[in-house]
Amino acid sequence: MTVIKDAAGRYFASFVIDVPDDSQTLPATEAETGIDVGLTHYAVTSEGEKIANPKWLRRRERKLKKLQRALSRKQKGSANRTKARIKLARQHGRVADARRDFLHQTSTTIIRENQAVHVEGLAVRGLARGMLAKSVNDAAWGAFLRLLQGKAARYGREFIQLDRWYPSSQLCPCCGWKIGKLPLDVREWDCPCCGEHHDRDIAAALNILAEGIRLRSPNDVAAGLADTRNDCEGQVRPGTAIPTLAPPETSTAQAA
Repeated sequence: MTVIKDAAGRYFASFVIDVPDDSQTLPATEAETGIDVGLTHYAVTSEGEKIANPKWLRRRERKLKKLQRALSRKQKGSANRTKARIKLARQHGRVADARRDFLHQTSTTIIRENQAVHVEGLAVRGLARGMLAKSVNDAAWGAFLRLLQGKAARYGREFIQLDRWYPSSQLCPCCGWKIGKLPLDVREWDCPCCGEHHDRDIAAALNILAEGIRLRSPNDVAAGLADTRNDCEGQVRPGTAIPTLAPPETSTAQAA
């Protein structure tokens, strides 16, 4: 057993136990889901469920700023500075604990209810260096996807992660029409091909589900969604036919 003390002065005991490999396998189910993560809603499933973004850091940002200012005014090396540092660390600990609890509960619920989970690939490090860096870091998408992957392996579920360049938010899930890149403030759009009205996040989750099913089983198509296979597995670029040359005609005329 290892005893750990964090910055807030809390103690934790860490230990490891052995369990049988099949002791946590869940009963099989036919449900599958595609998940699109974001900042407006933390996650949107292909069933239309929208999970709210708790914004753990934003909700406690005012109190954290107040404690940070109080710490900066304390004299270095003093007992009051130590007390102020512990207060600030405890508040950050509450933020981390609330985030960890939410991620575990949400990931466990998704894995328990679905046999296969399809998610989009994300470049979290790149997103964390942009204009929305604070919100992206607060969302902890990387930790969420790692929990889904680990719990899927533990409970006998299937985890499929798409390529990060797959245009999930640019495709119509009904007919497959590609509308192109949309501004972030456009949350709904109409397909110019089939005329269907789409919620951007739900359409992306449906496309993720359809592409995940295609990657897992190339012969399967998600029920009610567009067929994304190339000509139903036909030959995309047929070979050029080589013309048969007729044999040269033999002249019967005799040379003079």
